[in-house]
Amino acid sequence: MKSRLSKTSYLLAAIALLVLAVLLFRTEPLRVDTGKVEKGGMQVTVSEQGETRSHDRFVVTAPVAGKLARIMLHDGDAVNLDQEIAQIAPLPLSVRERRELMARISAAQSQQHEAEELLRHTQEDLEQARRERKRIEQLFKDGFMSVQVAEQARNSEVTIGNEVAAARYRAKSAAAEVSLARSGLIALQVGKEGLIKVRSPVAGRILRIPDKSERVVAVGAPLLTVGDLDKLEVVIELLSSEAVKVKPGMPVILDGWGGSQPLRAQVQRVEPYAYTKVSALGVEEKRTNVVADFVDGIPELGDGFRVNAHIVVWEADEVIKAPASALFRCDDTWCAFVAESGRAKRRFVKVGHRNAREVEVLEGLVRGETVIRHPANQIEDGTRVEP
Repeated sequence: MKSRLSKTSYLLAAIALLVLAVLLFRTEPLRVDTGKVEKGGMQVTVSEQGETRSHDRFVVTAPVAGKLARIMLHDGDAVNLDQEIAQIAPLPLSVRERRELMARISAAQSQQHEAEELLRHTQEDLEQARRERKRIEQLFKDGFMSVQVAEQARNSEVTIGNEVAAARYRAKSAAAEVSLARSGLIALQVGKEGLIKVRSPVAGRILRIPDKSERVVAVGAPLLTVGDLDKLEVVIELLSSEAVKVKPGMPVILDGWGGSQPLRAQVQRVEPYAYTKVSALGVEEKRTNVVADFVDGIPELGDGFRVNAHIVVWEADEVIKAPASALFRCDDTWCAFVAESGRAKRRFVKVGHRNAREVEVLEGLVRGETVIRHPANQIEDGTRVEP
């Protein structure tokens, strides 16, 4: 009896020691961050900073060289069509310049008269050719003229008609030369105060005045920029490798503009040329401008305001998706760890579209499964884990 009790005691003690050893040497489960495989909508976007721009902007320049009076308007002021925005006192012409100007005008007028006379002469020739063609066609019908003579009459009418068209174009060109020569008279045809008034070409707002001070300006010097803030567009600078994914009509989400709600826009065009731009790291990049129009009206933005633009290049309403941070490369494919019954199970995953936060799952994962995000190097297939 004592022998049996002693054997039982030894057996229980051995089992207790074995359990204690397992408990002592068993590794603790790794704590992991997990996420769910879900079904829902997904978007793939191309994101970059952009800025607003007036769709129709006009740079008003000096029509003549002269002394510009101080511009009394300010940036942001509203202007009307044909409103006076600046005054210029033109530089006086010397005696030689006046004579040269009048001689150019006289020569241009003579060329115009010559072209008009040539036009009238060819028009009379055309009328004569038409009458001749009608007479020959009638004689041809009566059998007194050959086919060749009738064809020559028709060809002569067509040829002279082309000469009339050419003479008409020469007359228009001569008239334009006269107008160009007369434009030099603007320095002589000034107002009572000897000033030329510069007027706004459109109704809108003054976007920028480079220099309001009184100064001497040359012909074509920019005075100010006028634009319509009710017609704004967004210009987004994309890398050329990203711009090839963008097509007109794609939706654009704008945030970071200062308001609480994002704005909607739509790609209007992708400009067909790229330019070189040096990044902050000193790397030369090829970039292309993508222009988008606002969809929900124009917000309280001005010209040149910065926005964060997200161009939606792909979207779907019902896809199986998983956190992008759960995927890692294994051999030549993608893998993910699924947390099942306290252990990590490796799965091979076939992916589709992806963005910065989510990835479309085509094969390998099922809706509702729990995946391990940012899996550590210590995790292998079968490793004990704890969320």
